Amino acid sequence: MSIKLGIIGGSGLYDFEGLESHTVIEPKVGPFGKPSGNIVSGIYNDVEIFFLPRHGNNHIYSPSNVPYRANIDILKRLGCNDILSISAVGSLKENLYPGKFVLIDQYIDRTYLRNKTFFDDKIIAHVSMAEPTCKLTSELVYKSAIQDNLDIQNGGTYIAIEGPQFSTYSESQLYRSWNCDVIGMTNMPEACLAREAEIRYVPIAMVTDYDCWKEDASNVGVEEIISTLEKNAKKAKSLIKSFVNEFKINRPKMIIEGIDNVLDNAIITSNYDITELRNCGLDAIASRIINES
Repeated sequence: MSIKLGIIGGSGLYDFEGLESHTVIEPKVGPFGKPSGNIVSGIYNDVEIFFLPRHGNNHIYSPSNVPYRANIDILKRLGCNDILSISAVGSLKENLYPGKFVLIDQYIDRTYLRNKTFFDDKIIAHVSMAEPTCKLTSELVYKSAIQDNLDIQNGGTYIAIEGPQFSTYSESQLYRSWNCDVIGMTNMPEACLAREAEIRYVPIAMVTDYDCWKEDASNVGVEEIISTLEKNAKKAKSLIKSFVNEFKINRPKMIIEGIDNVLDNAIITSNYDITELRNCGLDAIASRIINES
């Protein structure tokens, strides 16, 4: 079986070059709607890549309106059991300056307008999010970043806000008091949905600004963010390619408890049958359970 890797590109990262057998997939409307945009697929060092722009090819989706469920569903249907998620974030700590990368390992979710589960119709599941990212795959990303001499922090707490507006000064100070590292608008519910789909999810955050808490820094603005994103886009693409080389050789082959088999102990609805999973549009999300039945 070929190794398949999904990549969700965030603000500033809308494409991925250097793929062999380059193909553009125009996804149709699925059980959870239509994904954000066309998917670029191809081969890089014998790894099959599926690149999806989170906000659409021309950045047409605000953070609240990104079709998160459709995005995760289509990547699962394409056979991706691993996802790299790239996103822009604001810094809540002095040492996390614009241009630095952070490997996220924890979340605080302050979003409230989004559908956060696949399991909300007839079949209900409660997955554990105690450790919301894949630590083993994150270690491969970190190793690749060090080899690339990339300035990266291994581990950090991401607070997800609704947006699209940036924080007030008081909110920014509140989040700092909670010891959050970065602030963003898109990793939730993406991380939760990836967990429900039994996908190994690794988020890479690119710091673009100091939010608004830092009094000697200018207030966050789109121009500042775009400028920093452009400077880091090449670094992000280089990191992804280095990671793919590492991933090809060292992707964990064992079952990762709590990710690869999380649905075994998560579905609380009793006496459901496999047909109901399919009827609820969960034929891809719960494909392992369906195939093993």
